[in-house]
Amino acid sequence: MTALPVSVVVVSRGRPDLLIRCLTGLAQLCYRNFEIVVAADRTGHDAVCARQLDTGIKLLHFDEANISRARNAALARASGEVVAFIDDDAVPEPSWLDQLSAPFLESAVTAAGGFVIGRNGITFQWTARAVDRLGRKTELEHSGEAPFVPMPPAGFSPKTEGTNFAVRRDHLVRLGGFDPAFRFYMDETDLNRRIAAAGGTTVMVPRAIVHHGFAASTRRAGDRAPTDLTEIGASSAVFLRKHAPGCIFEAELARLMREHRMALVQYMVDGGLEPRDVSTRLEELAAGFAEGLERDISPTAPLPDVAEPFKPLIPKKKAPASLYFAGRPWNRKGLRAKAKAAVAAGDIVTIFRFSPTALPHRVRFHEGGWWEQRGGLFGRASRDEPYFRLQSFRARLRKEWARVAVLRQCGRSDTKS
Repeated sequence: MTALPVSVVVVSRGRPDLLIRCLTGLAQLCYRNFEIVVAADRTGHDAVCARQLDTGIKLLHFDEANISRARNAALARASGEVVAFIDDDAVPEPSWLDQLSAPFLESAVTAAGGFVIGRNGITFQWTARAVDRLGRKTELEHSGEAPFVPMPPAGFSPKTEGTNFAVRRDHLVRLGGFDPAFRFYMDETDLNRRIAAAGGTTVMVPRAIVHHGFAASTRRAGDRAPTDLTEIGASSAVFLRKHAPGCIFEAELARLMREHRMALVQYMVDGGLEPRDVSTRLEELAAGFAEGLERDISPTAPLPDVAEPFKPLIPKKKAPASLYFAGRPWNRKGLRAKAKAAVAAGDIVTIFRFSPTALPHRVRFHEGGWWEQRGGLFGRASRDEPYFRLQSFRARLRKEWARVAVLRQCGRSDTKS
């Protein structure tokens, strides 16, 4: 069966290096019928052109600080039957798009959402969640790795994550795309509620995996500590006006203030914020909420249809092999040299570096185009493992490769070195 044409949309602002890393990861996707649409500010636009990546993708210069408008501008150039979204500070596993697009072979499916791995590259940041009309989120129980239609509690709708979801393009166009009143935050949550209200079906796909690092931006530091909560407050107010117009806004603001105060105090305890920063962030939240109560909200109208031809990424000359190289920390230079050569040959590469310690493990996608997992031979990878477990190098390698192999193979057997 021919793979559905998919457009992958990336919006980038102020993070050119991460945008290039994201595009490097997208170029390694196993999926054979997709195009990439990038809406980037000047720094991102110039970085893509400097790497001569613009010839293979649809690139548009977009400098307004409004993620909804940027996504709509990208949508206007997207020609796939399905449109998938990923953030510039995220990298997908090679099998991501195969998994995320599969549910759309059923005509009844409107949207799909994958799972998101956090900063250590191993632990889930978000899995399956739902959201109600007040914007309150709840975790959904699930088992296994098969795609499923979530059954949220009464009053809740399935929630996808902004850095890992896809929507059937014609449905998204009919809904008017993303609401520009959400300049940042809750833009896809608003869309989730509108899809549910229109009777659309959302499927959750546990094996559609994206790694999301929460990179620094104008609104948060590298350790995720917020540096400005204005737009979060504004988007929260807009969401309430649209989906819970009869609520008591003062009570909802008080709830938001309580929730964010708890998080801010924890950042302060961890050293990410000064005591004075807590009150400043709460003032920004309240000011943003007040602005959001006055912000113009126009009804979303259907978007114009696409007139631009589909521009699929040039397929690789050969199906990539999935290779892994393993060694000790002092082997790093040699391992990376092997990885660099294999990536240049078009293969998917993972490096494992185990030290003779009990250090916890971390995984990251290297800007050179390969995955690196490092940590102690006796340390834990996932949080449900013991802090120390005696095991041989060979056994540890076998275990860690088994954990990720299915995500990094394009229908081929793995190869080791």
